[in-house]
Amino acid sequence: MSQIPIPDKAHYAWVKSLFGIEVAAHPFGPQNRACPQNRACPHNRACAHLIMSSVLQKLISPLAGSSSEPPRNKVTVVGVGQVGMACAISILLRDLADELALVDVMEDRLKGEMMDLQHGSLFLKTSKIVAGKDYSVTADSRLVVVTAGVRQQEGESRLNLVQRNVNVFKSIIPQIVKHSPNCTLIVVSNPVDVLTYVTWKLSGLPKHRVIGSGTNLDSARFRYLMAERLGIHASSFNGWVLGEHGDTSVPVWSGANVAGVNLQKLNPDIGTEEDKEEWKSTHKAVVDSAYEVIKLKGYTNWAIGLSVADLTESIVKNMSRVHPVSTMVKDMYGIDEEVFLSLPCVLNSSGVSSVVNMSLTEEEVSQLRNSADTLWTIQKDLKDI
Repeated sequence: MSQIPIPDKAHYAWVKSLFGIEVAAHPFGPQNRACPQNRACPHNRACAHLIMSSVLQKLISPLAGSSSEPPRNKVTVVGVGQVGMACAISILLRDLADELALVDVMEDRLKGEMMDLQHGSLFLKTSKIVAGKDYSVTADSRLVVVTAGVRQQEGESRLNLVQRNVNVFKSIIPQIVKHSPNCTLIVVSNPVDVLTYVTWKLSGLPKHRVIGSGTNLDSARFRYLMAERLGIHASSFNGWVLGEHGDTSVPVWSGANVAGVNLQKLNPDIGTEEDKEEWKSTHKAVVDSAYEVIKLKGYTNWAIGLSVADLTESIVKNMSRVHPVSTMVKDMYGIDEEVFLSLPCVLNSSGVSSVVNMSLTEEEVSQLRNSADTLWTIQKDLKDI
């Protein structure tokens, strides 16, 4: 095999005269990193590199310096599973981030998801999409969405599942805060209320900047199912599900209304065992819906992704909208322990700026306390947080 010719001084002079650029008078090759390919180049390859440089120089005339400001609305999604990517695409399609960062321990899948989104950049308004296993890629994030975690094994207790996720979060949360000390955290991983508490303890952040996705999705399911039965759009039915994101969630029947018309005044028994119309079955359908979707398709992702994007919008756009999200509820409604569960919260650029004091019935308050007790039963036995 013949030796690849090395460009000489005459060749560099020719390139300079042809393209009007200065060229270092030394050869390209494996020992010389002047070649972007870091290997010996024939003349045509060397010329190709120089031509590309020349086109860029002739096309673009820089005016500002090379330094750039950090992103203003950088959002990071930790975990690129089904839920994480549903959150990512929902945030991208609503133009909520000027930079999106993805983090996961599965490097091949992580790179693949990043490339797939980057290839769709033409159809998005997010200027930069990055990914990495190292949390330095998350630096300067305004908002971090945590979807990572381990799945429950067959026959595994809920406490053991939470404890395993605590161990995962111990390697995640400190790294996030290290690189983005001013961020707000949205926890999506289940059991979300307990893991939001864990995140708060591990992060050292103030409670208003640690938020669980909570019953924002439960409330959306409730509004959809109630509206379907009433023959109206979900946005026209006003209803809230509070407490735990799970089996002990609390439907606020006392506040359910359409256009200000309170349904409990129309049917005093609504939501109770005495209700002949059996509206209580609607809340049961809310609780069972996740299990049903998982049984049918193996997981849930789109609805929670859209829900998280909705929360993201309220925060990054400083909208002060009210959402049922998981927040610290100690000393509220007679709850004495440090637990996170969902109440109507005002979300803006500071995170949870305030909590709405709903007028709940005695029964609803009792259910809310029961929800808190359920969470505390698990939290009190957690270790190493």
